[in-house]
Amino acid sequence: MKIFLTGGAGFIGSHLSERLLQEGHEVLALDNFDPYYDVQLKERHVARLQKHAGFTLHRGDIRNGELVHRLIGEFAPDRIAHLAARAGVRPSIESPAEYADVNVTGTTHIFEAARQQNIPVVFASSSSVYGDSATAPYREDEAADFPVSPYAATKRAGELLAHTYHHLYGLPITCLRFFTVYGPRQRPDMAIHKFTKAILEGKTITLFGDGSTARDYTYVADIVDGLMASIERTPQLGLAILNLGGGRTITLRELVEKIEIATGKTAQIQWEGDQPGDVKLTSADISQARELLGYNPGTTIDEGLKATAEWLQQE
Repeated sequence: MKIFLTGGAGFIGSHLSERLLQEGHEVLALDNFDPYYDVQLKERHVARLQKHAGFTLHRGDIRNGELVHRLIGEFAPDRIAHLAARAGVRPSIESPAEYADVNVTGTTHIFEAARQQNIPVVFASSSSVYGDSATAPYREDEAADFPVSPYAATKRAGELLAHTYHHLYGLPITCLRFFTVYGPRQRPDMAIHKFTKAILEGKTITLFGDGSTARDYTYVADIVDGLMASIERTPQLGLAILNLGGGRTITLRELVEKIEIATGKTAQIQWEGDQPGDVKLTSADISQARELLGYNPGTTIDEGLKATAEWLQQE
């Protein structure tokens, strides 16, 4: 198939691009190389991908509706995988308008171009849409009406747009709620990357709250499995919202202990108060993804942390 992939140079996007290319698909990736974090990391991802004949990169922004329509029209993809977004819960509290511009306006351009050419879409959403009001483990039929950060609100807005585009125009869209994805190439602002790097270097890490906040961490290869299945099956699913989680929740304290084991080093910890916008728990019920996608995350947190530590030591 031909896949139009937004955010194709990023953490998850580069892993998905690799898998698609390895399986013989053609990829046109759109990425704006946003300086939210060091763009040289994305440049390294792209250099690896450009070794494949089926990979093409276009540097541009999903907020440019004319560009989005032109690229999709010329490439005529079989599927659109929309991963591009302004990422990060905490930074969204400082710049809510920018997050709305990228994540809502940009997503509308993608859906509109898809509608005009009737191209099924896979949309990367987030577990943050559940806020603090959901009952664990989180099921997709939870209301998800009370996000606690602008980032989460924009991802929920994307899901509501997906519902509208399916309801009015019959556009097949699968929305995937990712639960704290980690692994090699993870963004440097993410907890596992930050903690592991600091512990390896003997530096102090800052932990917020009392260590009881808990997350359902998902290894990137398992997320890519879910994405690949969604790309294949979206036309048959119509409209779907599905959790992609790792299958187990662990506390912040437990996470740091496991990183210590993975690195063979002891963490130096500084404790701070709670962070605004952070939810206390994420916990995925993945039964729907198992049923509809055959999703079966197979990487344990210990295996994933070991792989992440090895990658950081080679960087």
